[in-house]
Amino acid sequence: MGACLAILEKRILLVDFDPQANCTSGLGIEIPAGGYSIYDCIINHVPAASAIQPTATPNLFILPSHIDLVGAELELVSRMRREYILKSVLEKIRDDYDYILIDCMPSLGLLTINAMTAADSVLIPIQCEIYSLEGLQKLKNTISLVKDHLNPELEIEGLVMTMYDSRLRLANMILEEVRGNVTDPVYKTIIHRNSKISESPSMKAPVIMYDATSIGSMNFLKLAMEFLKRNNDEVEQKN
Repeated sequence: MGACLAILEKRILLVDFDPQANCTSGLGIEIPAGGYSIYDCIINHVPAASAIQPTATPNLFILPSHIDLVGAELELVSRMRREYILKSVLEKIRDDYDYILIDCMPSLGLLTINAMTAADSVLIPIQCEIYSLEGLQKLKNTISLVKDHLNPELEIEGLVMTMYDSRLRLANMILEEVRGNVTDPVYKTIIHRNSKISESPSMKAPVIMYDATSIGSMNFLKLAMEFLKRNNDEVEQKN
């Protein structure tokens, strides 16, 4: 999605806030010797601008992650205002970009709380599987707690259905359940299961750069355009 927004000429920063660093490796980014990651920014007070790297996609930049981030939660426990550390890191560079997307780990620990405290809104991907639906309410409860105690401006941007296979009865049941019973905004765009999406990380490129004509690319491009429309942000039209 970040790459598609960049293709639409928005200046995008991806913050890889997951110790697995899939966002970083999937873009073919390596931290050079003596270079910095998001870990250094939140633990060692390195300015975000010193760690941000450009990617092969125009207008797309990344604040990379590193396996060191695994221990960050323990290191942050004794820090004052520990929930606001990522927010303080990003505040200094937020005006340099049209959108900053924070890629979070799937668990609801201190790192994820930091991301929610720093964010304006949360975009929730839901795989068309039963466990994803069961975890939705837990996530929403966490968002409510963060909103009540740490970030009163936080909103749910919307829900995005992903890994959808129209041939599967369960996938269709979950889609109907979400669209019929969830009160939060649900994006019309659905991300279908697509082999090109699965292949693109191994090619060190977003799917839109790996195979622009694939169903996966079209899905994400449509999602990016719907996101901009929902945020009253116009896409420049070229002659």
